[in-house]
Amino acid sequence: MSLSEMLKERKYQEIWDQYCSFLDLSIEDYMKIQHRLMEEQMQLWSNCELGRSILKGKQPKTIEEFRSMVPLTTYEDYADILLQKRTESLPGNPVIWIQTTWEGGRHPIKLAPYTRSMLDVYRDNVVACLILSTSQERGKFDISDTDKFLYGLAPLPFATGLFPLALNEEIGIQFLPAVKDAVNMSFSERNKVGFKMAMQKDLEFFFGLGSVAYAVSQSLSSMSQKGGISLKELIKYKPSMLVRILKAKRRCKKENRPLKPKDLFHLKGLVVAGTDNRCYKDDLEELWGIRPMELFAGTEPSISGTESWTKDGMYFFPDTSFYEFIPEEDMLKNLEDPSFVPRTYLMDEVVPGEKYEIVITLFKGGAFARYRVGDTYRCLGLQNREDNTRIPRFEYVDRVPNIIDIAGFTRISENGIRSVISLSGQPITHWTAAKEYNEKNRPYLHLYIEIDRSALISHAVTTDIIRSLLTTYFKYIDQDYRDLKKILGMDPLCVTILRCGTFEKYQKKKGREIVRMNPSPYELKELLELQNEQRG
Repeated sequence: MSLSEMLKERKYQEIWDQYCSFLDLSIEDYMKIQHRLMEEQMQLWSNCELGRSILKGKQPKTIEEFRSMVPLTTYEDYADILLQKRTESLPGNPVIWIQTTWEGGRHPIKLAPYTRSMLDVYRDNVVACLILSTSQERGKFDISDTDKFLYGLAPLPFATGLFPLALNEEIGIQFLPAVKDAVNMSFSERNKVGFKMAMQKDLEFFFGLGSVAYAVSQSLSSMSQKGGISLKELIKYKPSMLVRILKAKRRCKKENRPLKPKDLFHLKGLVVAGTDNRCYKDDLEELWGIRPMELFAGTEPSISGTESWTKDGMYFFPDTSFYEFIPEEDMLKNLEDPSFVPRTYLMDEVVPGEKYEIVITLFKGGAFARYRVGDTYRCLGLQNREDNTRIPRFEYVDRVPNIIDIAGFTRISENGIRSVISLSGQPITHWTAAKEYNEKNRPYLHLYIEIDRSALISHAVTTDIIRSLLTTYFKYIDQDYRDLKKILGMDPLCVTILRCGTFEKYQKKKGREIVRMNPSPYELKELLELQNEQRG
């Protein structure tokens, strides 16, 4: 039976058991599911051309052998086969290909194949997220066929485009605007049309990247404030909505504050995905009157985890991937020395309080095995009294340190920054880049640079000039960087020019260069102190 059919027959306990029972698992039962599905996938993957190309003649018989024989992989290990869509070389037959950015200025896109079985798992887990976003306690939820969803998602071939596709297989939720119309609209047009439709039909759900959800929410508030509702439009509204508008305006006037989405809509569920969600959750709760529920999803890992009704850490679905975890110490050592092979731990071996880089092997004919997604998590605990779970839960930390991700939009690498500096033609001799946060807890890219001494003497070089030129070339090589400004209104680059000799002085003091990407706050402090010493 579909979710719609079970809802009509009020089989609420069956619905909960079908989609959310993973929260009832003990760690022993969780690992049994992991091992059973991994053994199935191991055979499929090891016997296909893609698997053989990575195994190089080895034939694992057990999961332990698989983990020892298959090296940790990155997209480069799959690119030749996946970018050419060589379906005959894969462990399962893909029915859809999902796309994302690979590395701006160097590799345009990554493609990931999804089998029908993968989509079935995706569908069930998306429904679980929908149910949990409305829950206040175990077994209690509030969804119906008449619910409306504000469309804040990137369409296919991007991963979020799967969300409405999967939901429509189970329940007749209406998206505002309809997906078939939204895909042909700009971000701004979708906001305006979606808002007008929501005002006419009401709204129960909203899902998007945390940063995008915040931008849309601000946009809705702005449209409300500017009196963007004409008399002609008001005639189309239900009487209940007209009463709600009048009450909201009266309340806001009395409290001397601007109109917020929560004054007009009473959401059942607010769901966010992507990076930097912690920067937006409090503001989104203030705007909508409901705490966002976070989930973990991506192009390669599919939909992997979700928070429960406590909204205090994510649980990984046991049927999406086989999970391994690289401890932070090994991750950092591997970044310094690529020949170093990191250890990995399984879900029943993680330690509360520790940070890990996640590694996945997709189930159900997926292409990726022992794949480094590039995300880091902190284990919050092995059980939780508040929601009575007995499996580990995690909080998202950030991308791995050699990538700077801003608001879930762009993945800035060392190669990308090198390309931008080279294209700009600026006489930058040394640099390091860090992801930092402003006074409003918004992320930005901070470049600390040195300029060639002779260039400083021969012509005026200012921070504003350098920043403007580098921004131009970041936008040139990276579409996602352009979208930060276009969609979110963000201009995330900050440049600090250090005195000549500062980086060299650091190297002499420490016996090594400062790391190029995301040096620690302590390292940056030392660098800036050396600059101040020079001034003295």
